[in-house]
Amino acid sequence: MSTSDIVDPVTEHLLDDPRITAVGLFFEAHTGLVDRFSAQLAEHGLSSVEFEVLMRLARSPGHELRMSDLAAQTSLSTSGVTRVVDRMDRDGLIRRRACPTDRRSSYAVVTPAGMRRLDETLPAHLDLIARWFTGLLGPEQLTALLEALRTIRDAVRPEATAGARGTAAAGAER
Repeated sequence: MSTSDIVDPVTEHLLDDPRITAVGLFFEAHTGLVDRFSAQLAEHGLSSVEFEVLMRLARSPGHELRMSDLAAQTSLSTSGVTRVVDRMDRDGLIRRRACPTDRRSSYAVVTPAGMRRLDETLPAHLDLIARWFTGLLGPEQLTALLEALRTIRDAVRPEATAGARGTAAAGAER
């Protein structure tokens, strides 16, 4: 039995669709970057999720976000962000602050120790970003990529900028 007997000609044509290629390349690039970044972050005692939480908080107004907004901006569920914040609170990297206007809500706030951890981590992390991501692109390519990623992000995760205000909104983006 040959491959042509197994694969329908319509399906075979769809397998070569550039949309499939685009998504496949995006996932392959993402996986490769996560692998490289995770090893470097582990050297500084952070998981990629903990680093993402610290970055989101550090780049937000007042270095804080409502817990629900932090969940919306990360890859975590509300219960997942609670577990991560609890662990990072025990480690002294962030703390919780009660919301003065809504007893049901609380904020996650970066501590000075959390900011020091970022200060220690960021130089090597930025070097990796330049080596394996942004440095591989010319200025026009990078600008186009950023615009394309924002368009896609805004369509599939409009809540991702929740809690960001004013000029901090652009800085708090992924």
